Amino acid sequence: MTALVIADHADGQIADATLNTVTAAAKLGGDVHVLVAGGDDAKAAADAAAQLAGVSKVLLAQDAAYAHQLPENVAPLIAGIAESYDAVLAPSTTTGKNVAPRVAALLDVMQLSDIISVEGPKSFTRPIYAGNAIATVESSDAKLVITVRTTAFDKAEATGGSASVEAVSGAGDAGLSSFVKLDAVKSDRPELTSAGIIVSGGRALKDGPTFEQYITPLADKLGAAIGASRAAVD
Repeated sequence: MTALVIADHADGQIADATLNTVTAAAKLGGDVHVLVAGGDDAKAAADAAAQLAGVSKVLLAQDAAYAHQLPENVAPLIAGIAESYDAVLAPSTTTGKNVAPRVAALLDVMQLSDIISVEGPKSFTRPIYAGNAIATVESSDAKLVITVRTTAFDKAEATGGSASVEAVSGAGDAGLSSFVKLDAVKSDRPELTSAGIIVSGGRALKDGPTFEQYITPLADKLGAAIGASRAAVD
């Protein structure tokens, strides 16, 4: 079984979530290839992906249409490439969850979402009911489209690999959407999707100032990411 991992990357760097997804893909028991789709910084990200342990090939789709990984442009690219693969995996990040369902629809298969373990070639576990139960699911589709809960898998080693980098192309700009701007909050804290330690607060903290009073100092001490329940977010 040959698996294609959709790389999550930015500014020429491969996101940690991609490393976890490579580990999940390796558990399917076959070759692991990585697709890096992006603009001017995609080549640097592809070179970084080529060094990941366990990756045998990197596909580089470098085009201005993929610069911001707009799903309307990237999904058709992936669907076209996926014809040569048994499984397509993406991390359960904002980008991965935006693209993967569109790929599944284009391939006319069921998506397996947020898996936390690989039980067999087409058998996986995933949390349901807000994590209060674990379901074992098995696909009958010929091709798999999977999103991976990255914290459930170890990171692949970022160095030690020597994969080849191969250029690929797609239809480019579908003309359905355009990038306007990105308003991102800069933080020294680890991302929730890859954090080893998370400090979370909820309804018992009552309000924003109390949340800041207790949660933030503790997270600072532990070098942790900060999480919150829906009630605290609201």
